[in-house]
Amino acid sequence: MLDRAATALIKPLVDRAARLLAGWHVSANHLSVLGFGLGMVAAALIIRGHFLAAAATIVLSRVCDALDGAVARQTQVTDAGGFLDIALDFLFYAAIPLAFAVADPARNALAAAVLLAAFIGTMSSFLAFAVLAAKRHMNNLAYPDKSFYFLGGLTEATETLAFLLAMCLWPQQFALLAYVFAALCAVTTGTRIWWGWRSFASSAPMDPGEHP
Repeated sequence: MLDRAATALIKPLVDRAARLLAGWHVSANHLSVLGFGLGMVAAALIIRGHFLAAAATIVLSRVCDALDGAVARQTQVTDAGGFLDIALDFLFYAAIPLAFAVADPARNALAAAVLLAAFIGTMSSFLAFAVLAAKRHMNNLAYPDKSFYFLGGLTEATETLAFLLAMCLWPQQFALLAYVFAALCAVTTGTRIWWGWRSFASSAPMDPGEHP
């Protein structure tokens, strides 16, 4: 919900940093892998109970995530890079709740499982829409710089980052925060399914033998 506003706010700074990194021959793929690596370090810090350090590392990870796409646009956007970016992002998002479950199974395991199930809903609806949107050559005017059709919702990257940081700042409230965010993710999944069904049902029918 907040991604477009957040992107517009930080875009000038991100673009300047991307030009500098591109001049140093830092590739978008390098930044994607670095961001993922930092995310795994943050998960390890959570497991060890170093929550403030984990919060700082998460911020650095997401800075890399913001820069990789900007660097790609400064150099060359590729399907391989887009695939790597989204795959590593989803692994990162799953790793943080899992880390909280490992850190304190008795208090956090059930809430983490609920949140991970909610993430499956948001991620699967996101990717399913993107696959069929690409097949039908649909253009997303809201996010024209994305490698694929970027379907928004109530819980996007900005909201997810805010909740992950809140969990690190108030780890004793992880379960409550996880349940609240899982409920918001459920709303996002429901609206994406509704929007996807409406969009594809009103477009040209599939060829005989194809599956929706």
